[in-house]
Amino acid sequence: MTKPAKPAVRPANTHFSSGPCAKRPGWTLEALSDAPLGRSHRAKIGKTKLKQAIDLTREILEVPADYRIGIVPASDTGAVEMALWSLLGARGVDMLAWESFGAGWVTDVIKQLKLADVRRFEADYGQLPDLSKVDFDRDVVFTWNGTTSGVRVPNADFIPADRKGLTICDATSAAFAQELDFAKLDVVTFSWQKVLGGEGAHGVLILSPRAVERLLTYAPAWPLPKIFRLTSGGKLIEGIFSGETINTPSMLCVEDYIDALLWAKSVGGLNRLIARADANADAIHRFVDANAWIANLAVEPETRSNTSVCLKIIDKDVLALDADGQAAFAKGVVALLEKEGAAFDIGHYRDAPSGLRIWAGATIETADMEALMPWLNWAFETQKATLSQAAA
Repeated sequence: MTKPAKPAVRPANTHFSSGPCAKRPGWTLEALSDAPLGRSHRAKIGKTKLKQAIDLTREILEVPADYRIGIVPASDTGAVEMALWSLLGARGVDMLAWESFGAGWVTDVIKQLKLADVRRFEADYGQLPDLSKVDFDRDVVFTWNGTTSGVRVPNADFIPADRKGLTICDATSAAFAQELDFAKLDVVTFSWQKVLGGEGAHGVLILSPRAVERLLTYAPAWPLPKIFRLTSGGKLIEGIFSGETINTPSMLCVEDYIDALLWAKSVGGLNRLIARADANADAIHRFVDANAWIANLAVEPETRSNTSVCLKIIDKDVLALDADGQAAFAKGVVALLEKEGAAFDIGHYRDAPSGLRIWAGATIETADMEALMPWLNWAFETQKATLSQAAA
C-alpha cells in the first residue's frame, strides 16, 4: 500500500491543547518582565496588579458595573466549588450535565453537599438535555460550553429574566469566545488558562447582585473551609473583589493574564475574540463536511462549540473495532501528529468518546488551523494503512 504523502506545510503554532491553551500570538517571556516577583501580593504594587486584572476582565468581558469580580484559587474548579458550597441549599437545585465536568458538579452536590432536593437533567456526549424542563424557581447549575464534549448552549434564551433561583454557570471554555448574557447569569466562573491562554491554578468568580444578596441572607448548614469563605461577620469580604485574594496568587501568572487581556483589547475586544474563535471552528467544520471519515461529536450545529471542537471517527472499518480498538486508533492518529510536530495534545478527554479534541479559541491563528487540516487526513490515512496491514 502506498504511503500517504505528508502535507508540505505545518502550522506555525502547533499547540492545540484544550487547557492550558495556546499563548496569544507573539507571546514571549519578555512580556512578563514587569511582574513584581519577590514582592507581596498584599503590597501596593501587588494589589494594583490584581486590581488591573479585575478591571480589564470587566472591560473585555463587558461585565455589568454592579457585578463583582474576584480572582480565586484552584482554577475554574475552585471558583465553581466556592459557589456551590457558599450558595446552594437555600432552595431546590436543578443540575444540568452533558459532559464530564458538569457530571462532576452533579456528583459534588449530591454526594459531598448531600442536598436532598436535587433534580438531574443529563444528556449523552454530543447532545443537550431538554432545557425546557428546567425550573428556574430553583437554583440551576450548568456549564455554558462542555469542554469535553464540544457542546454548548446556543444562547441564554432558556433562562427567564424573572427567575427566583440563582443561575450558576461554569463558563471556563466560553468566556472570551462566546457571548455570555450576564443579565441571565448570577454566578459565572472561568479560568484564564482557556481562551486567553494564561497559566493554570487561578480562577475567576463573577457574582451578580442577586448572588451577593444570597450570600448575605443565607448561611449554609455545613462548615465552610477558609478557602471558600466569601463573607465574614455577615458582610461580604469586599477585598476579594478589589485585589485582595483569599490565598497567595502567583504574580507571574497574574502578569501573564494582564498581558493576555491587553492583547485582547488591542485586537478589538470581545467581538474580535469571538470572531477569531468562530473562524477557527469554521475551518474545522469545513474540513469535517468535506471528509467522510470524521464527524462532529455535537449532534446539532447550533450547539457546536467554537473553542473545544470535539470530533469522532466514523470510518466504517474503525467503527467495526471494539471500543478499545477505536480508542487505540484515535490515539494512534494523535501520536502520529505529535511525532511529526504537526499538532500537540488533541486527543479526546479521558472520560469522553474516543476521537479528537482541537482547541479553536481566540489565541489560535486561523492560518494555523487551516494548515492543520491536511495533516488530519494524512494521520488518518497512515493509521488506516497500519490497520489494514494488521488485518492482512
